[in-house]
Amino acid sequence: MTGEMIAFFILALTAIAGGVMMINMSNVIHMVVALVFTFLAIAGIYITLSAEFVAAVQVLIYSGAITIIMLFGIMLTRHEGMTEWKLTKMTVLLSGAGIIVFFLIMFFSINHLSLGNPATDLHIDNTKKIGVELYSKYVIPFELTSVLLLVALIGAIVIAKRDDEKEAGK
Repeated sequence: MTGEMIAFFILALTAIAGGVMMINMSNVIHMVVALVFTFLAIAGIYITLSAEFVAAVQVLIYSGAITIIMLFGIMLTRHEGMTEWKLTKMTVLLSGAGIIVFFLIMFFSINHLSLGNPATDLHIDNTKKIGVELYSKYVIPFELTSVLLLVALIGAIVIAKRDDEKEAGK
């Protein structure tokens, strides 16, 4: 077993644990923090796959921007009293059995998987290759995306300003 595989398993278990923690927590802020752990573990998995650019984008966009947007959304909305769910032993046992069966199916399926010879030169200058492709072949979609984001930002400002004017008129 190589160090790369050990790192992959640790990062994969961290991502799974973050997802499970996010589902099981009752405080919404703690859920977002668990989601950040999942995002960072996935970025680590990208690094083990020699996709440094995708890992950097994962950290910047998901762990940074999306998390902050989620926190703003949570803090700007009102929350009613939370209901507590009671888990029975049967539910826990069935869930645990389902997880174990799923793990065994995936383990044995992946263990016997053969993908052939891997390409050895894909990870060389991959950030440069992405930049050249993005700014040479895909300039129009890139610019249209920036215009779409600008329109969405202006629309959000107009909607927020309209709500402020309605509250001021009350």
